[in-house]
Amino acid sequence: MAQSSEARERRGADVEAQRELTVSEPADEPRSSSAGAAEDGAGAAATGGPGGPGDGGGASGEAPSAPLESLSLHDGPIPHAPLPPVAGPWRSYKEILATLAQRVLDAQRPIRILQALRWEADVEEQFLRSKQRELPVVTYSDDLGFDPEAKQRELEEILRDAERELGKRDRLGQILRATADEYRKVVSMLIGRGTKAFYALSRELYGSPKDKLPDGKTSVRDMGFVLYDLLTAIGGERLGPSQQREITAEMAALELNARFDRFFGGASIRVQVDDSLLADAAAGSDYVKIRSGAMFSKSDVDILEAHEGWVHVATSLNGQAQPVARWLAKGPPRTTAVQEGLAVLVEILTFRSTPRRAKKLNDRILAVDKAEDGASFLDVFEWYRTEGYEEDECFQNARRVFRGGVLAGGAPFTKDACYCKGIVLNYAFMRAAIQHDRAMLIPFLFVGKVAHEDVPVLHAHVTDGIIRPPPYLPPIFDDMNGLAIWICYSSFFSRLGGTALAEHYGRMLEH
Repeated sequence: MAQSSEARERRGADVEAQRELTVSEPADEPRSSSAGAAEDGAGAAATGGPGGPGDGGGASGEAPSAPLESLSLHDGPIPHAPLPPVAGPWRSYKEILATLAQRVLDAQRPIRILQALRWEADVEEQFLRSKQRELPVVTYSDDLGFDPEAKQRELEEILRDAERELGKRDRLGQILRATADEYRKVVSMLIGRGTKAFYALSRELYGSPKDKLPDGKTSVRDMGFVLYDLLTAIGGERLGPSQQREITAEMAALELNARFDRFFGGASIRVQVDDSLLADAAAGSDYVKIRSGAMFSKSDVDILEAHEGWVHVATSLNGQAQPVARWLAKGPPRTTAVQEGLAVLVEILTFRSTPRRAKKLNDRILAVDKAEDGASFLDVFEWYRTEGYEEDECFQNARRVFRGGVLAGGAPFTKDACYCKGIVLNYAFMRAAIQHDRAMLIPFLFVGKVAHEDVPVLHAHVTDGIIRPPPYLPPIFDDMNGLAIWICYSSFFSRLGGTALAEHYGRMLEH
């Protein structure tokens, strides 16, 4: 909309006044101007605290700034209040960010990845009738529940508006744009179901077993082979009392409802039985679904409590509690390794996991790796059978790898490689945070659905009220003394030359 001549004159006068103020500033003092904020999207006016004059945008469309990111205590001229937009009042940084975050949240709502990759029940029946000798016949519905082209245009518009309104270098804006961009790529991935294009985008979004860890040397598959040997060695030992799977889905739901009532207090979390579920359990924003007909042991129920409740549901609720950074309530692929790794790490730290459970998760890495290298659904199914899984488990495990991909091999769904990778990376993050005196960052892994690089940025915005600390944390993260000493001794033990010590006691036990 064209501005009136009066508005243009007012702006020209303001620009000229700002130039005069800039000239009068000492050369060695940092400057904060509307031009600087527009350039990097992060600087605030020197005296503009939260809600203050520097917290809004002018009629030029320049990005207002995150309140504390460039807070300066140097004396300086009081800046002019920003001119309001041509239509409507000025908006603060928080308002702009919250509006964009809500748009991202609304845009992703109909995108349901696992629902779009669902196999109908008759696929397994057909596969069993063929005596596991023919590839399953899988078709996907053309109806994704939304118009893919319109959804991509919507997300592209959000990306343009976020860059224009926040600037390219605004750190929270970068997280928001990365989130929106991934949802855009997810739509493209779903369009390509059943083709190699699906795999290419899956690998870009979720990674691959061939990817290197941050050390630049060890690949995810390298880690998977080491764990395979370790877990196979103890997988057959009886390390505790045998637990029968005699708890029905209905009984498990009742027990988990009672436990979550205690953990979440006033939050209403529903645990319900679902006869359309493919996995044994799945978590949503405020619910956990359990597959009808599934049978559980006491250990299985304990794991569901920690994995689905304390991590997946808790981080959803913590994200929903954010008044500004609302995108944290939902998890794009960039957050998957942290989410799934945290859920499994909590199982381990609370002594709920078992060798069988750990091996099942690690075998997912190797199954994806085999499929990437050309193994078909039949090959992976048979591999699972040689690993001692029951026939129905073999089908379910292989289906996880091939849903959306090419059943003949070479193009799987790579999400399942995230679990064990996430365990390693979360442990490394926690260890680094403690070593660098930044332990206060660790609970912010639970502030919502986050990637590791998001955490320091989010924590920096607690003071200005943009981010609220997570209200729901697993018990071991409420007081991190125990976690800190566990990590310290873990590091200490790894330096002791553990192999030589183990060999010493091995020789002793042989006599």
